[in-house]
Amino acid sequence: MIREKDKDYIRKYLPSDKVEEGLELLEKGIAPQYIVGNVDFFGNVLEINNNVLIPRFETELLVEKTIDYIKKIFGINLRELDIIDIGTGSGCIAITLKKELNSRVIGVDVSPLALEVAKRNAINNSVVVDFIQSDIFEGISSKFDVIISNPPYIRKDEEIDKIVYDNEPHLALYAEEDGLYFYHQILKNASRYVKSKFLIAFEIGLDQGNKIKEMANQYLEDVKVVVEKDYSDRERFVFIYRD
Repeated sequence: MIREKDKDYIRKYLPSDKVEEGLELLEKGIAPQYIVGNVDFFGNVLEINNNVLIPRFETELLVEKTIDYIKKIFGINLRELDIIDIGTGSGCIAITLKKELNSRVIGVDVSPLALEVAKRNAINNSVVVDFIQSDIFEGISSKFDVIISNPPYIRKDEEIDKIVYDNEPHLALYAEEDGLYFYHQILKNASRYVKSKFLIAFEIGLDQGNKIKEMANQYLEDVKVVVEKDYSDRERFVFIYRD
């Protein structure tokens, strides 16, 4: 059954002469955001297609909180910061941080098709972000002030909404190790890629906060770890830093 809010989304964001066609695609199970072909993220219009995840409100909140932590930890000279966005997808996080902070930003993703979308979004939003095809830190040799990631975190056996399962790239949804694989890999290797003062910011899945906190303390010395909640009062973010 088609949700009324999805019909309203089509009517609101598609030109009037495209609405009927859009509603027909909706009936076939296509996600409304993919039908429209773009979303608003942090005030920026971003192209999306089924090679990238649909950016969500929670990820906007991740960016907002990350900016607050960056200002708290690093002060005001933010142009000199080096930031890496792991699993950049549409580039929504990397592009927004570049626009908001004007720091040096790299976005990496294993998917070349996702990177094509991210590169177009950077051009369309008039920012310079260096997008690189990489499996996490593969081929990366620099050190960073900030590592940020909204990685795949859904367990392989976890049930999700049918419209998400049928539309969005499984490569960007599911992860091994009960959804913890990418956090494990990032944190296990992070000490080689961070400077003495650093911030690592994650969006996380349900009930993953304490496990990621344990990983952070296992692999990184002298760090503060904070688990924060989203708009629905669910644990959704982990911030790991040394100031």
